Amino acid sequence: MMQAAVLVEPGRFEIEERPIPKPGPGEALIRISRVGICGTDLHIFHGHYAAEQLPMVPGHEFTGTIAALGPDVTGLTPGGKVVVDMNIGCTRCFWCRRNEILNCPEMRQMGITMDGAFAEHMVVPARLVIPAPDRVSDAVLALTEPLACVVRAARKARVSFGQSALVIGAGPIGNLHVQLLRTIGAAPIIVTDIAADRVALALDCGADIGVSDPATLRQTVLEATQGRGADLVIESVGQADLYRTGLRLMRKGGHLAAFGLTGPDAELALPILDTILQENSVKGSVAGMGQDMHDALTLLVYGRIATDAFTRAAYPLAEIQAAFDSIADRPGDLKTQIVMPS
Repeated sequence: MMQAAVLVEPGRFEIEERPIPKPGPGEALIRISRVGICGTDLHIFHGHYAAEQLPMVPGHEFTGTIAALGPDVTGLTPGGKVVVDMNIGCTRCFWCRRNEILNCPEMRQMGITMDGAFAEHMVVPARLVIPAPDRVSDAVLALTEPLACVVRAARKARVSFGQSALVIGAGPIGNLHVQLLRTIGAAPIIVTDIAADRVALALDCGADIGVSDPATLRQTVLEATQGRGADLVIESVGQADLYRTGLRLMRKGGHLAAFGLTGPDAELALPILDTILQENSVKGSVAGMGQDMHDALTLLVYGRIATDAFTRAAYPLAEIQAAFDSIADRPGDLKTQIVMPS
Protein backbone atom coordinates (compact mmCIF):
# COMPACT_ATOMS: atom_id res chain seq x y z
CA MET A 1 0.00 0.00 0.00
CA MET A 2 1.00 3.63 -0.41
CA GLN A 3 -0.09 7.05 0.75
CA ALA A 4 -1.64 9.57 -1.64
CA ALA A 5 -2.79 13.15 -1.03
CA VAL A 6 -6.26 13.47 -2.57
CA LEU A 7 -7.79 16.89 -3.10
CA VAL A 8 -11.34 15.87 -2.28
CA GLU A 9 -12.78 19.36 -2.74
CA PRO A 10 -11.36 22.85 -3.20
CA GLY A 11 -9.21 23.72 -0.20
CA ARG A 12 -9.19 20.27 1.43
CA PHE A 13 -6.73 17.40 1.12
CA GLU A 14 -7.13 13.94 2.62
CA ILE A 15 -4.32 11.39 2.92
CA GLU A 16 -5.54 8.05 1.61
CA GLU A 17 -4.10 4.55 1.65
CA ARG A 18 -4.13 3.10 -1.86
CA PRO A 19 -2.69 -0.01 -3.49
CA ILE A 20 0.63 0.57 -5.22
CA PRO A 21 -0.20 0.49 -8.94
CA LYS A 22 1.47 -1.99 -11.28
CA PRO A 23 3.01 -0.90 -14.57
CA GLY A 24 1.53 -2.36 -17.73
CA PRO A 25 3.12 -2.69 -21.16
CA GLY A 26 5.09 0.43 -22.05
CA GLU A 27 4.80 1.83 -18.53
CA ALA A 28 7.11 2.55 -15.59
CA LEU A 29 6.34 2.66 -11.88
CA ILE A 30 8.02 5.68 -10.28
CA ARG A 31 8.72 5.91 -6.56
CA ILE A 32 8.19 9.63 -6.03
CA SER A 33 10.70 11.50 -3.87
CA ARG A 34 9.94 15.24 -4.29
CA VAL A 35 7.12 17.24 -5.85
CA GLY A 36 6.98 21.00 -6.32
CA ILE A 37 3.78 22.95 -5.78
CA CYS A 38 3.00 24.80 -9.01
CA GLY A 39 0.82 27.85 -9.55
CA THR A 40 -1.52 25.54 -11.44
CA ASP A 41 -1.77 23.35 -8.35
CA LEU A 42 -2.81 26.43 -6.38
CA HIS A 43 -5.51 27.23 -8.95
CA ILE A 44 -6.78 23.66 -8.62
CA PHE A 45 -6.59 23.86 -4.81
CA HIS A 46 -8.71 27.02 -4.76
CA GLY A 47 -11.26 25.61 -7.19
CA HIS A 48 -10.38 27.94 -10.07
CA TYR A 49 -9.19 25.24 -12.46
CA ALA A 50 -9.93 21.57 -13.22
CA ALA A 51 -12.63 21.49 -10.55
CA GLU A 52 -14.52 18.89 -12.56
CA GLN A 53 -11.64 16.45 -12.00
CA LEU A 54 -12.01 16.37 -8.21
CA PRO A 55 -11.44 14.27 -6.22
CA MET A 56 -7.94 13.96 -7.66
CA VAL A 57 -4.28 13.59 -6.72
CA PRO A 58 -2.59 16.75 -8.08
CA GLY A 59 1.12 17.29 -8.63
CA HIS A 60 3.23 17.32 -11.78
CA GLU A 61 6.64 18.86 -10.90
CA PHE A 62 8.31 15.71 -9.65
CA THR A 63 11.31 13.49 -9.49
CA GLY A 64 11.86 9.99 -8.16
CA THR A 65 13.37 6.61 -8.94
CA ILE A 66 12.23 3.78 -11.14
CA ALA A 67 10.61 1.15 -8.91
CA ALA A 68 9.53 -1.28 -11.66
CA LEU A 69 9.13 -1.53 -15.41
CA GLY A 70 6.29 -2.99 -17.41
CA PRO A 71 6.68 -5.62 -20.13
CA ASP A 72 8.74 -4.71 -23.18
CA VAL A 73 10.22 -1.52 -21.67
CA THR A 74 13.88 -1.07 -22.56
CA GLY A 75 16.47 1.67 -22.03
CA LEU A 76 15.55 2.35 -18.41
CA THR A 77 17.15 0.97 -15.25
CA PRO A 78 15.25 0.20 -12.02
CA GLY A 79 16.61 2.27 -9.15
CA GLY A 80 17.80 5.11 -11.34
CA LYS A 81 16.81 8.72 -10.71
CA VAL A 82 14.41 10.22 -13.22
CA VAL A 83 12.23 13.18 -14.11
CA VAL A 84 9.06 12.80 -16.15
CA ASP A 85 7.38 14.83 -18.89
CA MET A 86 3.85 15.42 -17.59
CA ASN A 87 2.19 15.89 -21.00
CA ILE A 88 0.70 12.78 -22.58
CA GLY A 89 -0.23 12.99 -26.24
CA CYS A 90 -1.37 10.37 -28.70
CA THR A 91 2.06 10.49 -30.48
CA ARG A 92 0.33 10.15 -33.88
CA CYS A 93 -1.51 13.38 -34.66
CA PHE A 94 -0.35 16.54 -36.44
CA TRP A 95 0.30 18.37 -33.15
CA CYS A 96 2.19 15.55 -31.46
CA ARG A 97 4.48 15.25 -34.45
CA ARG A 98 5.32 18.95 -34.03
CA ASN A 99 5.84 18.68 -30.24
CA GLU A 100 2.72 20.82 -29.69
CA ILE A 101 1.16 18.24 -27.41
CA LEU A 102 -1.18 20.64 -25.60
CA ASN A 103 -3.17 20.83 -28.83
CA CYS A 104 -3.47 17.04 -29.21
CA PRO A 105 -7.17 16.03 -29.17
CA GLU A 106 -6.31 13.18 -26.78
CA MET A 107 -3.93 15.18 -24.56
CA ARG A 108 -3.81 14.37 -20.85
CA GLN A 109 -1.69 15.97 -18.14
CA MET A 110 -0.49 14.27 -14.99
CA GLY A 111 -1.92 15.94 -11.90
CA ILE A 112 -4.33 18.10 -13.90
CA THR A 113 -6.61 15.87 -15.99
CA MET A 114 -5.60 12.65 -14.21
CA ASP A 115 -4.05 11.62 -10.88
CA GLY A 116 -0.59 13.05 -10.37
CA ALA A 117 2.48 12.92 -8.16
CA PHE A 118 1.37 13.84 -4.63
CA ALA A 119 1.60 10.12 -3.87
CA GLU A 120 4.36 7.70 -3.00
CA HIS A 121 4.15 5.88 -6.34
CA MET A 122 2.86 6.68 -9.81
CA VAL A 123 2.63 4.78 -13.09
CA VAL A 124 3.67 6.79 -16.16
CA PRO A 125 4.34 6.09 -19.84
CA ALA A 126 7.92 4.86 -20.04
CA ARG A 127 8.55 6.97 -23.15
CA LEU A 128 8.15 10.12 -21.02
CA VAL A 129 10.73 9.08 -18.41
CA ILE A 130 14.06 10.93 -18.56
CA PRO A 131 17.05 9.50 -16.64
CA ALA A 132 18.79 11.99 -14.33
CA PRO A 133 22.23 11.94 -12.70
CA ASP A 134 22.43 10.55 -9.18
CA ARG A 135 24.69 13.44 -8.12
CA VAL A 136 21.93 16.03 -8.51
CA SER A 137 19.67 16.45 -5.49
CA ASP A 138 16.00 15.54 -5.62
CA ALA A 139 15.13 19.12 -4.64
CA VAL A 140 16.88 20.46 -7.73
CA LEU A 141 15.59 17.75 -10.07
CA ALA A 142 12.00 18.60 -9.08
CA LEU A 143 12.55 22.00 -10.74
CA THR A 144 12.96 20.43 -14.19
CA GLU A 145 9.34 20.77 -15.27
CA PRO A 146 8.84 24.45 -14.32
CA LEU A 147 12.18 25.33 -15.88
CA ALA A 148 11.15 23.46 -19.04
CA CYS A 149 8.12 25.76 -19.31
CA VAL A 150 10.46 28.76 -19.26
CA VAL A 151 12.82 27.13 -21.78
CA ARG A 152 9.91 26.67 -24.17
CA ALA A 153 8.77 30.28 -23.77
CA ALA A 154 12.28 31.54 -24.58
CA ARG A 155 12.45 29.23 -27.58
CA LYS A 156 9.08 30.47 -28.86
CA ALA A 157 10.18 34.10 -28.36
CA ARG A 158 13.51 33.44 -30.13
CA VAL A 159 15.44 35.25 -27.43
CA SER A 160 18.94 36.30 -28.43
CA PHE A 161 21.93 38.00 -26.79
CA GLY A 162 21.79 41.76 -26.41
CA GLN A 163 17.99 41.92 -26.43
CA SER A 164 16.34 44.09 -23.82
CA ALA A 165 13.72 42.26 -21.79
CA LEU A 166 10.99 43.22 -19.36
CA VAL A 167 9.72 40.45 -17.08
CA ILE A 168 6.39 41.30 -15.45
CA GLY A 169 6.15 39.32 -12.22
CA ALA A 170 8.99 38.20 -9.97
CA GLY A 171 7.40 35.07 -8.55
CA PRO A 172 8.91 31.63 -9.12
CA ILE A 173 8.33 31.57 -12.86
CA GLY A 174 9.29 35.23 -13.31
CA ASN A 175 12.54 34.53 -11.46
CA LEU A 176 13.28 31.58 -13.75
CA HIS A 177 12.55 33.76 -16.78
CA VAL A 178 15.09 36.27 -15.47
CA GLN A 179 17.74 33.62 -14.90
CA LEU A 180 17.28 32.00 -18.29
CA LEU A 181 17.34 35.38 -20.07
CA ARG A 182 20.65 36.14 -18.39
CA THR A 183 22.04 32.73 -19.37
CA ILE A 184 21.06 33.38 -23.00
CA GLY A 185 22.62 36.86 -22.91
CA ALA A 186 19.66 39.24 -22.94
CA ALA A 187 20.46 42.73 -21.67
CA PRO A 188 19.30 44.77 -19.95
CA ILE A 189 16.84 42.61 -18.02
CA ILE A 190 14.19 44.61 -16.19
CA VAL A 191 11.91 42.91 -13.67
CA THR A 192 8.84 44.39 -12.05
CA ASP A 193 6.62 43.21 -9.20
CA ILE A 194 4.72 44.97 -6.43
CA ALA A 195 6.49 42.66 -3.93
CA ALA A 196 9.77 44.46 -3.26
CA ASP A 197 11.37 41.41 -1.63
CA ARG A 198 10.79 39.33 -4.76
CA VAL A 199 12.21 42.11 -6.93
CA ALA A 200 15.29 42.13 -4.71
CA LEU A 201 15.63 38.37 -5.08
CA ALA A 202 15.33 38.66 -8.87
CA LEU A 203 18.12 41.23 -8.82
CA ASP A 204 20.25 38.79 -6.84
CA CYS A 205 19.47 36.12 -9.46
CA GLY A 206 20.49 38.16 -12.49
CA ALA A 207 18.10 41.00 -13.28
CA ASP A 208 19.80 44.30 -14.10
CA ILE A 209 17.00 46.65 -13.04
CA GLY A 210 14.17 46.12 -10.57
CA VAL A 211 10.94 48.10 -10.24
CA SER A 212 8.43 47.67 -7.43
CA ASP A 213 6.58 50.97 -7.93
CA PRO A 214 4.26 50.70 -10.96
CA ALA A 215 4.25 54.50 -11.29
CA THR A 216 7.93 54.50 -12.26
CA LEU A 217 7.88 51.47 -14.57
CA ARG A 218 7.34 53.23 -17.90
CA GLN A 219 10.06 55.81 -17.30
CA THR A 220 12.48 53.12 -16.15
CA VAL A 221 11.91 50.95 -19.20
CA LEU A 222 12.26 53.86 -21.63
CA GLU A 223 15.43 55.10 -19.95
CA ALA A 224 16.98 51.63 -20.11
CA THR A 225 16.12 51.16 -23.80
CA GLN A 226 17.03 54.58 -25.28
CA GLY A 227 13.36 55.48 -25.41
CA ARG A 228 12.34 52.55 -27.61
CA GLY A 229 10.70 50.14 -25.19
CA ALA A 230 11.70 46.55 -24.51
CA ASP A 231 12.57 44.16 -27.33
CA LEU A 232 10.82 41.41 -25.37
CA VAL A 233 8.11 41.57 -22.70
CA ILE A 234 7.18 38.44 -20.72
CA GLU A 235 3.93 38.55 -18.74
CA SER A 236 4.26 35.89 -16.04
CA VAL A 237 1.47 36.92 -13.65
CA GLY A 238 -1.75 36.30 -15.57
CA GLN A 239 -3.64 39.62 -15.36
CA ALA A 240 -5.23 41.30 -18.37
CA ASP A 241 -4.18 44.78 -17.24
CA LEU A 242 -0.56 43.65 -17.01
CA TYR A 243 -0.77 42.28 -20.54
CA ARG A 244 -1.95 45.73 -21.63
CA THR A 245 0.98 47.26 -19.76
CA GLY A 246 3.31 44.90 -21.58
CA LEU A 247 1.99 45.96 -24.97
CA ARG A 248 2.54 49.62 -24.10
CA LEU A 249 6.12 49.01 -22.96
CA MET A 250 7.14 46.82 -25.92
CA ARG A 251 9.14 48.56 -28.64
CA LYS A 252 7.90 48.84 -32.21
CA GLY A 253 8.61 45.49 -33.81
CA GLY A 254 8.91 43.88 -30.38
CA HIS A 255 7.53 40.65 -28.99
CA LEU A 256 5.08 39.95 -26.17
CA ALA A 257 5.45 36.49 -24.65
CA ALA A 258 2.04 35.54 -23.24
CA PHE A 259 2.82 33.19 -20.36
CA GLY A 260 0.77 34.07 -17.28
CA LEU A 261 -2.55 32.19 -17.13
CA THR A 262 -5.67 34.34 -16.93
CA GLY A 263 -9.29 33.39 -16.46
CA PRO A 264 -11.03 31.92 -19.53
CA ASP A 265 -12.94 35.14 -20.25
CA ALA A 266 -10.00 37.56 -20.15
CA GLU A 267 -9.32 39.29 -23.45
CA LEU A 268 -6.54 41.47 -24.83
CA ALA A 269 -7.41 44.08 -27.45
CA LEU A 270 -4.63 44.39 -30.05
CA PRO A 271 -4.28 47.63 -32.01
CA ILE A 272 -4.48 45.96 -35.40
CA LEU A 273 -2.99 48.74 -37.54
CA ASP A 274 -0.05 49.30 -35.18
CA THR A 275 0.53 45.56 -34.97
CA ILE A 276 0.70 45.35 -38.76
CA LEU A 277 2.70 48.47 -39.50
CA GLN A 278 5.13 48.02 -36.59
CA GLU A 279 5.51 44.27 -37.20
CA ASN A 280 4.75 43.48 -33.56
CA SER A 281 4.23 39.91 -32.42
CA VAL A 282 2.51 38.02 -29.61
CA LYS A 283 3.19 34.35 -28.85
CA GLY A 284 1.62 32.14 -26.22
CA SER A 285 3.47 29.44 -24.30
CA VAL A 286 2.82 27.73 -20.99
CA ALA A 287 4.10 24.15 -20.69
CA GLY A 288 7.47 22.56 -21.40
CA MET A 289 7.49 19.23 -23.21
CA GLY A 290 9.73 16.94 -25.21
CA GLN A 291 13.14 18.52 -25.82
CA ASP A 292 12.26 21.37 -23.44
CA MET A 293 12.45 18.90 -20.55
CA HIS A 294 15.84 17.57 -21.66
CA ASP A 295 17.25 21.08 -22.06
CA ALA A 296 15.93 22.16 -18.65
CA LEU A 297 17.49 19.13 -17.00
CA THR A 298 20.83 19.92 -18.63
CA LEU A 299 20.74 23.49 -17.32
CA LEU A 300 20.07 22.25 -13.79
CA VAL A 301 22.70 19.51 -13.94
CA TYR A 302 25.36 22.04 -14.93
CA GLY A 303 24.34 24.66 -12.39
CA ARG A 304 23.10 27.37 -14.74
CA ILE A 305 20.16 28.17 -12.44
CA ALA A 306 20.38 29.46 -8.85
CA THR A 307 18.05 27.16 -6.93
CA ASP A 308 18.36 28.03 -3.22
CA ALA A 309 15.15 30.10 -3.04
CA PHE A 310 13.29 27.26 -4.78
CA THR A 311 14.40 24.40 -2.55
CA ARG A 312 14.45 25.64 1.05
CA ALA A 313 10.75 25.16 1.82
CA ALA A 314 9.88 21.47 2.14
CA TYR A 315 6.94 19.74 3.85
CA PRO A 316 6.32 16.02 4.37
CA LEU A 317 3.39 14.51 2.50
CA ALA A 318 1.44 14.23 5.76
CA GLU A 319 1.56 18.05 6.08
CA ILE A 320 0.49 18.90 2.53
CA GLN A 321 -2.58 20.77 3.78
CA ALA A 322 -0.39 23.08 5.86
CA ALA A 323 1.98 23.54 2.93
CA PHE A 324 -0.81 24.77 0.66
CA ASP A 325 -2.52 26.83 3.37
CA SER A 326 0.68 28.73 4.23
CA ILE A 327 2.08 29.52 0.78
CA ALA A 328 0.59 33.01 0.62
CA ASP A 329 2.29 33.84 3.94
CA ARG A 330 5.72 32.79 2.67
CA PRO A 331 6.46 35.02 -0.37
CA GLY A 332 10.21 34.61 0.15
CA ASP A 333 9.91 30.90 -0.66
CA LEU A 334 9.74 30.85 -4.43
CA LYS A 335 8.80 27.17 -4.41
CA THR A 336 7.38 24.80 -1.83
CA GLN A 337 8.15 21.11 -2.25
CA ILE A 338 6.46 18.02 -0.83
CA VAL A 339 8.78 15.28 0.38
CA MET A 340 7.63 11.69 0.27
CA PRO A 341 8.22 9.26 3.15
CA SER A 342 11.59 7.54 2.82
